[in-house]
Amino acid sequence: MSRQPPTRRHLAALGMATLAAGGLADAPSTRPKVVLTTALGPITLELASDRAPIGAANFLAYVDRKRLDGASFYRAMKLSPAPPIGLAQGGLQGDPAKVLAPIAHEPTTRTGLSHVDGAISYARYAPGTATCDFFICVGAIPSLDADPSQGGDNQGFAVFGRVVDGMDAVRRILAAPISPDRGVGVMKGQMLDPTIAIISARRA
Repeated sequence: MSRQPPTRRHLAALGMATLAAGGLADAPSTRPKVVLTTALGPITLELASDRAPIGAANFLAYVDRKRLDGASFYRAMKLSPAPPIGLAQGGLQGDPAKVLAPIAHEPTTRTGLSHVDGAISYARYAPGTATCDFFICVGAIPSLDADPSQGGDNQGFAVFGRVVDGMDAVRRILAAPISPDRGVGVMKGQMLDPTIAIISARRA
């Protein structure tokens, strides 16, 4: 399973960043779109193929090969209840039959993107280990961006698009029941129970 975003330090860094400030609002019409049909409603994504070409192409490879059909949202990290802030994480959870090779890391310092409300980004271990597991931000979480001023692994997570329709479904996923006992490490107490099915993923 991919390395997960840290938990407590986010709250101090939460800001009211806009889509424009995150570089996600100036999307040209040629950007590809994908509809995730989930058990709680459809979510339409716009992939930033111009700014994050590696991440966008990787996601489309899973979509075009129908490898996300039958995947699930399995984690809800709830940082604040009102307004709701957190992330909904989904994917294949390392299913070896469907997972493609890891991709090169595209930090936000390179792409100009940011973890704003509705951003979709890759979960990972070390930089360059992301495959298909992803998360969608509810509210701005700029602490997930790359920050070269920090020590250690300061490369952040790789935003590759945004939700353009269906944030109501994402918020329902974030609000879904979780198990207090399931999960390991930072994920303990954040695992959805039951998981939310991704019925299909198709280009719009």
